[in-house]
Amino acid sequence: MKENNMEKEQKGNGVRRGAEPWSDLTQATRRFGLYAAALVLLFCVPLFRLGALSLKEDLYSHVLLMPFVSVCLIWTTRHRLPAVTSSSRLGAVLFAGAGVIALATLAAFVAQGKHLPSNDSLALSVGALVCFVVAGVFHFLGSHVARVAAYPIGLLFFLIPFPSVVRNGLEVILQHSTAEVAYWMLQLAQVPVLRDGVVFALPGITIQVAEECSGIRSSFVLFITGLIGGFLFLENPKHRFWFSILTIPLGIVRNGFRVLTLSLLCVHVDPSMIHSAIHHRGGPIFFALSLIPLFALLFYLRRRELARGVKSAPGYPPPS
Repeated sequence: MKENNMEKEQKGNGVRRGAEPWSDLTQATRRFGLYAAALVLLFCVPLFRLGALSLKEDLYSHVLLMPFVSVCLIWTTRHRLPAVTSSSRLGAVLFAGAGVIALATLAAFVAQGKHLPSNDSLALSVGALVCFVVAGVFHFLGSHVARVAAYPIGLLFFLIPFPSVVRNGLEVILQHSTAEVAYWMLQLAQVPVLRDGVVFALPGITIQVAEECSGIRSSFVLFITGLIGGFLFLENPKHRFWFSILTIPLGIVRNGFRVLTLSLLCVHVDPSMIHSAIHHRGGPIFFALSLIPLFALLFYLRRRELARGVKSAPGYPPPS
């Protein structure tokens, strides 16, 4: 009799006996999955162009992995997701509006017959797709889910190719900052050098830090690595922020060290080292070297958080 009363009470409260507490989130996730699948079909042409670009240019070789990385990171935070979801109209409207503006801008260029670089048009269309995906998160899953999974969702914006003006600007900034760091390293190494902007006159050879040597790809990958590492192993938002930001000067120092290494080889070994494999294919070696101080910093911050009783960010609930 007592059990029957409990069943009636559960039915009166709208809860089925044996129902999973995550059923609401599961149903919302399924609806979002159908919505995302429809978006993929609608944007199949830009996505195909994006895939071709990632296979053609090393700068975008990470693109095909980002959706899978985002899903995997969201999976690590599943214990924090709410069992009940509620739609957030404001967030959905804001991001959907941004997507519409991106598509309208692209359509305006096409209608006026203005030539738009391939990467720029792809940036607008893929940017619109990402905005619509985030709008779907707010609409189907709610603001709380979007807040908990903000880090992994934010990684989806790395699907967007750099517009030409942004890429050129970043390359120039990295080029000149690399030249500056390399110059100071050469002075510390007591190598005779005359500098004219990004051109170094060394004994027996002249070296120019070209835009192609700016290290934009490795710096970009290092920044993404910092974001993912901070999310997985750090809890404190300030630690996550500074850990990811410090990858930028670390990347510049790595580029400067690469120029220093090549300069020393040309001066003390053979000027023909400028055409060696360490110049043209040595990027992965110097990238691996840059991971050593990065992981050392991560280890320090992690130990500091553990000393304060903070557990791993994605695997445990936040401390009270």
